[in-house]
Parts: sequence; structure tokens; C-alpha cells
Amino acid sequence: MKINSHNEWDKLKEVIVGNGESQAALIFPKDRKYSEDEMKNIIGLAKEAYPQKLTDEINEDLEELCNVLREFGCKVLRPNNEDINKMFSTPNFTAIGNNLFNMRDLHLVVGNTVIESPSPSMHRYFEPTGLNDIWYDYFKSGFQWIGAPKSRLVGDYRIPFFEGGIRYSRLTEDEILFDAAAVLRMGRDLLYLVSSTGNYLGAKWLSSILGEEYRVHTTEGIYRSSHIDSTAIALRPGLILLNQYRVDEKNCPQVLRQWDTTYFNDVAPFPSETLEFQEKVRSRIAKELKNRYGVDTNIWDTASEWMGMNIFSLDPETVIADKRQTALIKVLEKYKLTVIPVSVRHSYLMGGLHCNMLDTVRESKLESYFD
Repeated sequence: MKINSHNEWDKLKEVIVGNGESQAALIFPKDRKYSEDEMKNIIGLAKEAYPQKLTDEINEDLEELCNVLREFGCKVLRPNNEDINKMFSTPNFTAIGNNLFNMRDLHLVVGNTVIESPSPSMHRYFEPTGLNDIWYDYFKSGFQWIGAPKSRLVGDYRIPFFEGGIRYSRLTEDEILFDAAAVLRMGRDLLYLVSSTGNYLGAKWLSSILGEEYRVHTTEGIYRSSHIDSTAIALRPGLILLNQYRVDEKNCPQVLRQWDTTYFNDVAPFPSETLEFQEKVRSRIAKELKNRYGVDTNIWDTASEWMGMNIFSLDPETVIADKRQTALIKVLEKYKLTVIPVSVRHSYLMGGLHCNMLDTVRESKLESYFD
């Protein structure tokens, strides 16, 4: 089939689901050299952050998810993670990647176009190549394949700030920087979250690429940290699910005010074992990597509890959700949605359902849902 996906809800036909094999991402200081023994210790620590039991459980949940998708009639594609944990260098930094779990993060599908986004995360610089086999296969039928300008990621391109006692960062406007998961697709209208994973220059570039047929709306006040899909979920035309902890009637993006909004505030808490593993294992590893070896990593923190809101639509009447989120499931069912509950034991360490899947083909056509 040809790539074709204009929104978040039309009937799904083909989808890419990520892989669970992982290790901590590593970003090395530019001028420091490491001995063979030091590198062995560093890689060992990176792998310790993702023990085999964790990886096995992640992959078990992914297989359950893939079976649900296939039973729905979807073709399931998987990335090639052969090179993800190999060291690479650019003229400006050296790093090792993390995993190929979150398929949506760096690829934006808009109709018959796939846009590879320029992530502000150094360790993700070459991550998109893990999907190249899939894109080349799709390319036989034809689609527009666009890569954003490669960023240098030099200097202080992240500026830290505190809000409500929480440390965030914002991106400078020196380079085009954004993750594809900062974008919510609603036909001709796309909502772009300006945050630590997307700057205004990225929105301007995206608008220039898509042209006058699309409207890119920016919003900054609803979430300071990362991607939009733990804050706003488009369920079907006219219905939007919003994170009440972050969004209210005052800061709700103007484009969404034309739709019925349901504000959700009862997300299930972190599993206690996740917090214990983070505190006793991953935080210790992150500190040792930094203090002993000067190496930065991505395992300092877990995702927020709102990752539980990260659901995925199979069609306008059917969604997949984390089975732990019983309150959310009741809200969705109130709107006559059929909910398929699945196990997502480690979303707080890895990413949620919407993050993990990239819909490449839906029974979809380009429409305008707003005035």
C-alpha cells in the first residue's frame, strides 16, 4: 500500500511498532579519551539500566500489542535496530543510541509524506536510519520522503529554567529543532507544541515544507517538557481529550476550542516497582556515568505519570489503552469508544502506546475540521 495517514483516528491499515532491546543512551565529552577498560565499564553500566528481565517484559508487552493489531487486520512492521547501540561521531559530538522503541518521536506522517525530524537529542541523531528498510519498501509505491536539515547541536542550545519548582529547558532559536511527536495531526490543521523538544523555528520550517494546504498552529503554555501526546489526544473529529493537570479553559489552544473537550485528571500513579528501580538502579548508574566518566545519559528521570494517557486509535470508535488506566477507560467508554486494554508495564521508562506506534497507512483523506 501507499503511505497515507492524515490524522490520529481513521481506520488503521499498516503501522510500525518499535523494538524493546535497549541500553542507556551515552553522550561523551568532546575532548576526553577512554581506555578499553573504561569503555567496557561504561557500556556495562548502560546495559545495566535495562536488565534482561526488563527487556523481556517490554518485548512480551509488544508482542501482545502486535497480536491485537493483527487481529484488527493491520499489517505490522518492525524497525531494524542492528546499529542503534554503536558509537558514532559528528564533527561536534560523540554518542551511542538508546533504542528503537518510540517510532513516532522522529517521523511525522502527513498524508503521503514522511518527514524525518531534527531531534534536539544528540543520541538520536542517526536513529531514523533504523526505519530505512521500511521506507525503501514503501518507496517502491512512491511517497514524499523529507529529512529536515541536520542540526549541529553545539553550545548552549538548551536553556534551563524553573517553573513551580520543576526544572525544565527551552530550546534556542539558532537551529531548526523538533521531535515529530511534538505535533498533533488533525487533517489540514496541525498543533505544534513549543517545548524542550520543539522550537518556533522548527514550526516555521514545517509550515514552509507543508505549504498553504496545511495550517501549523503553535502552542507553548500547555506543557513545558516534551511531546504533546500526554497532553492532548484527538479521538475523532470534534472530540479532544485533554490533560486537566496542564490544560484549562484559559490556556487551551484556540484551534481546539471549536471541538468538544473532555478534561481528564485521574491518571493511575507510577507502579511502586518502577520508582524503586529508578531510585536504586538507574539514578545510581546515571550519577556514576557522569561523575566518574563525564558521560551524560537519558536515564536521570522517568516519564511523567501522564504517560498513562498515551492512547492509540485504531478507528474513530476503537482505541488501545494501558489496562492499568481504569479511570481513563471509563471516560473513553462514556464517549461510546470501544477500548482494547493491553499491558504496558514499562511505559514510564520507555514510552507509551502512541509513542511506540507510527501509523503509516489509514483509510484516510485530507479534510478540514476547523473553520
